[in-house]
Amino acid sequence: MPEKEEIVVFDSGVGGLSVLNKMRTFLPNERYLYYGDISNAPYGKRETAEIQRLTLAAVEPLISEQTKALVIACNTATSAAIGLLRQKYTGFPVIGIEPALKPAVEYTRTAVKERMPCILVMGTDRTLLLPKYRALRSRFEKQARIVELPATGLVPLVESGKRDGSEVEALLRSLKASVAQFAFDAIVLGCTHFPFVSEAVLRVFGPVPQFDGGDGVARQTARLLRGREARDKGGEVLFLSSANTASEKERYETLCRALTERKETEVK
Repeated sequence: MPEKEEIVVFDSGVGGLSVLNKMRTFLPNERYLYYGDISNAPYGKRETAEIQRLTLAAVEPLISEQTKALVIACNTATSAAIGLLRQKYTGFPVIGIEPALKPAVEYTRTAVKERMPCILVMGTDRTLLLPKYRALRSRFEKQARIVELPATGLVPLVESGKRDGSEVEALLRSLKASVAQFAFDAIVLGCTHFPFVSEAVLRVFGPVPQFDGGDGVARQTARLLRGREARDKGGEVLFLSSANTASEKERYETLCRALTERKETEVK
């Protein structure tokens, strides 16, 4: 067994850090390698074949004998490429993420009894169109009215370090205007970037319960690694990226430290 097994976490950019944060809560002693494909972000408006190519090309050099699990912390990459990744890597768990529609439906089933509940799913353009999400939606559309809101524009704001403020709120208000006829009982943050703007979503959309897939990924990873959990590795993280310039690397390092709220990290 390798001396320092690690969990590889991949995202198109920094959004997957919201998943990493949850994983470090459930599996605090693991050693993590996080990779953000920031030179190709965002994935949300790319074609499926291109997303698959980018994802497989980015993941391949991250895999080694030390790999304990691979987590695709990107809804778009999961929807497009998780099947291909599971075919290619069979020696360890490959865990993907999906919009947290199931827990949102379960919540509204209890909280809203006098009528059919209404759930807003915010996601990137591509995630909301791909078969994986469409199949997920079909499982629950008889239990709730599901309204989809493409919100790809939020991704570059988070990637540029904007989690709040007038620009974020202005975009959210514009998005809300397109679904103003609905009263929502739950909001699904269907992109891993979106939990970082959850406070702004709360102000714009009101006190509506929000759900994201990070908890589910962390719980699933912990379940699959049960009995193999690290005990003494201290939760260290190595951050890598596809940054091409010194300024890109500096910005990525700053975002990694800010969004994980941890100082004891190594960024390359």
